[in-house]
Amino acid sequence: MPVGNAASRPGRTGRFFSVQSLAGLALVLLSGCASTSHPAAPVTVANDDYSYIIGAGDNLNIQVWRNPELSMSVPVRPDGKIAAPLVDEMVVQGKTSVQVAREVEKQLGKYVRDPIVTVIVTGFIGPYSEQIRVVGEAAKPQFLPYKQKMTVLDVMIAVGGLTDFAAGNSATILRTAEGNKQYSVRLKDLIKRGDVSANVEMRPGDILIIPQSLF
Repeated sequence: MPVGNAASRPGRTGRFFSVQSLAGLALVLLSGCASTSHPAAPVTVANDDYSYIIGAGDNLNIQVWRNPELSMSVPVRPDGKIAAPLVDEMVVQGKTSVQVAREVEKQLGKYVRDPIVTVIVTGFIGPYSEQIRVVGEAAKPQFLPYKQKMTVLDVMIAVGGLTDFAAGNSATILRTAEGNKQYSVRLKDLIKRGDVSANVEMRPGDILIIPQSLF
């Protein structure tokens, strides 16, 4: 007697699944887990005391009061240092503009009486630890300098939105400032459906990860 296909035996319909069906079910389960495995990102974050940190590639405008010949605009080199007249090579990466101004005053004080220095950052890149990175299914994945009160909507506008293959509601924020804790964000709801309740604030060093849709 021929054995036949198990799925077609009388009385056993529905008790067997094809390999394709099982694979499809697994994908659905994985998709569901991806969107619920992390807590929702908080709408606001406490960054009221944030001060911009200088990074390699920034440009600094150094003004020395009553000494225009010592005032200058200098780039921050890839090693995080600047060099200027009467100022030895100085590490500025990772410092605020006020901290750099005080250090320049200290060095100029060897040659100028009571120098008063103001440092203004005119080109903003910031150190790697402060940058916002966008990876995955963004139209233009890239890094962005962090700005006070920056939101995920600001970030998505800067990177050109989602690709056609993005699983926007399965996106996550990897928050390095909180020991690489991950939060879920609903980018599809925010961008495609205009749900502003899905907009959340970013923190310096955040990494926005946008996965590819499984379907």
